[in-house]
Amino acid sequence: MIQSPRGTRDFLPDDMERRRFYESILRQTARRSGFREIQTPIFEEAELFVLRSGPNILKELYAFRDKGGRDLALRPEMTAPAIRAFVNGMSNEPKPIKIFYFGQCFRYERPQSGRYREFFQFGAEIIGAATPETDAEMIAMAIMMIEALGLKDYKVRIGHIGILRRKLADAGVTAEKMPEILQKLDKKLYSEAWPLMEDSGVSREDADSIFETSDTAGGVEVLDGIAGDEAQYMIKVLSYLSAIGVAEPEIDLGVVRGLDYYTGIVFEAEAPALGAEKQVCGGGSYALSELFGGEKVFSTGFAIGFDRVLLALENEGAVSPAEKTDAYVVAASGDVKLKAFEIVGMLRRNGLSADIDLADRKMAKAMKHASSVGSRFAVIVGSEELKSGSVMLRDMSSGEQKAIKIADLPAEIRGH
Repeated sequence: MIQSPRGTRDFLPDDMERRRFYESILRQTARRSGFREIQTPIFEEAELFVLRSGPNILKELYAFRDKGGRDLALRPEMTAPAIRAFVNGMSNEPKPIKIFYFGQCFRYERPQSGRYREFFQFGAEIIGAATPETDAEMIAMAIMMIEALGLKDYKVRIGHIGILRRKLADAGVTAEKMPEILQKLDKKLYSEAWPLMEDSGVSREDADSIFETSDTAGGVEVLDGIAGDEAQYMIKVLSYLSAIGVAEPEIDLGVVRGLDYYTGIVFEAEAPALGAEKQVCGGGSYALSELFGGEKVFSTGFAIGFDRVLLALENEGAVSPAEKTDAYVVAASGDVKLKAFEIVGMLRRNGLSADIDLADRKMAKAMKHASSVGSRFAVIVGSEELKSGSVMLRDMSSGEQKAIKIADLPAEIRGH
């Protein structure tokens, strides 16, 4: 038996109902905040992702050469394609531009709980402004989405990558060596960060001070001892978050996201229900467009790991509402089959969801099937009722049934 490729999944009807339900929540929340949807190709020039993340990304890509000799790759994330689309087609539009997107991504890595080789990502960007207002807007929308999805236990942590960058630069670390050290600091791997810092001429005293800053977390009061403009910028972001009605997130100066294109505010959301690997959302302010041939434009964005959020919701016991068909039409005898099809067509044209028995089931089995597929009503088409232009309408939840004129069926079903 041929199986689906390792790290991928089939989504059967119940799965898809659940996924579409939560997708619609994300889309509705984005639109309420003035964001518009875009869609980019599933495959791109491989160079796009190398420019964004460096040559090491090639080890994780599903990369291939097409019949025209072009080096392409299935997208491993969606920020780079979104900014490439901005450079190609939106760079002359009035800014800031607010966009969102949803789609599947691909990474060749070891599958594990909540992580797959084919996974789904929701993201949003504000392109063309780097201000406390835009950072607050993005953090607020990320939190609104997490709450709208129904996740009960979560934590949002925000930092400013400029604080650690400035301390590293003051200690003698060059721009070339900084990304690797920041990646270690982001993961709190201080024993691995210290040799790299020592090689850059950082004193042990300065290193300990940097480690202490990386470990600094708490409320807004932790910014009191931080010198520089970055702390004041964060305070402004927090004030806008408060004004928009978002509870103050945790300040964590160790959140640096580990990517060298981030320029300022960075933030992450985590769900304890996922265990050790608990991050479900991450983002911040960055500059990418000039890498892809555009002018330098600052942006703020985030991405939500859709599969990981759904797993967290499942672990918390969340149940999404089941989709129900409005009506299931049953022909009581063979001589009324055509009329049954006529009625199901009429219901559908009136905007109702309607199904029909296609297996010539006996009445008892047809009713049982109508219940198993979650139909709200059964429409029983019988020859006696048809003489007066009526059918029997059965409420599948109460079992009550009554004769209804065919012309009144849509209004009767819609009214319950």
